[in-house]
Amino acid sequence: MLQLNLKGKVAVLYGGNSAEREVSLESGGAVFAALQKNNVPAVLVDTKNSNWWRDVGSEFAHAFIALHGRGGEDGTVQGLLQTLGVSYTGSGVMASALAMDKLRTKQLWAGIGLPSPEFEVLTAHSDFADIISRFGMVMVKPVHEGSSVGMAKASNAAQLEQAFVTANQFDALVIAERCIQGAEFTVAVLGDTALPAIRLETDNVFYDYEAKYISNDTRYICPCGLSDKKNKELSALGLAAFKSVGCAGWGRADVMQDGDGKFYLLEVNTVPGMTSHSLVPMAARAAGLEFDQLVVEILRLSLEAKR
Repeated sequence: MLQLNLKGKVAVLYGGNSAEREVSLESGGAVFAALQKNNVPAVLVDTKNSNWWRDVGSEFAHAFIALHGRGGEDGTVQGLLQTLGVSYTGSGVMASALAMDKLRTKQLWAGIGLPSPEFEVLTAHSDFADIISRFGMVMVKPVHEGSSVGMAKASNAAQLEQAFVTANQFDALVIAERCIQGAEFTVAVLGDTALPAIRLETDNVFYDYEAKYISNDTRYICPCGLSDKKNKELSALGLAAFKSVGCAGWGRADVMQDGDGKFYLLEVNTVPGMTSHSLVPMAARAAGLEFDQLVVEILRLSLEAKR
């Protein structure tokens, strides 16, 4: 087992009330099992219980956050844990909140010159036909959801309007982003290192919730098939995206490549999935780290972090 400077028990925070609750339950269960395997004193804590924080604040020294989506990945839990004096895995309050906000992350990247697809904020009064004429096919996204919840592609005005209505049910803030036609990649980050990139292929319309967590037909290609030069470019871009948002510990950057070979950042995930279909464990395995070793390393990095 990796050496841990651990004092007290670890609360594995999972479940919660977000749209990604089921994925979080699976992630938390896997993390808990890995900690047990390494004799780390850990307890599963479902944050759906409104009083969970009282128990964590009084009984635990540290938290492993396995919560996905709002209320767990957006800085709220991170801020509460800091107030309680409980250290935790992953990114801090600011980076968690920023990464969860796709709009402001894209605005940040535009300001510092990192490539991301053009976009427009949608409202019920948007000129949907004009957006399609300027961008062509678009991806419609709720700004504050993860795991592709509420997302849809649209290639005409009617589809775009319907996609907006659907996404608006999940979030008051919705964007339409120019759809990049090409290969999709993900770059996992552990500490200050980009892990081997993974190329994602699905027969679905896009890499949606089903492709991520349910389908057994999604293809994960690692090594990702890029030339050494392009592979280094992709890894550097993923790491730059991670650091620009202020992320720490571990996470994942999602990237598209167009037909001309140019990369475009989609988003950064500060608490990626840790399920059997998840990408960070796959990338870690390609780098020589098995799942339980990855979990302990994430914990170790957080114990060494200075908030």
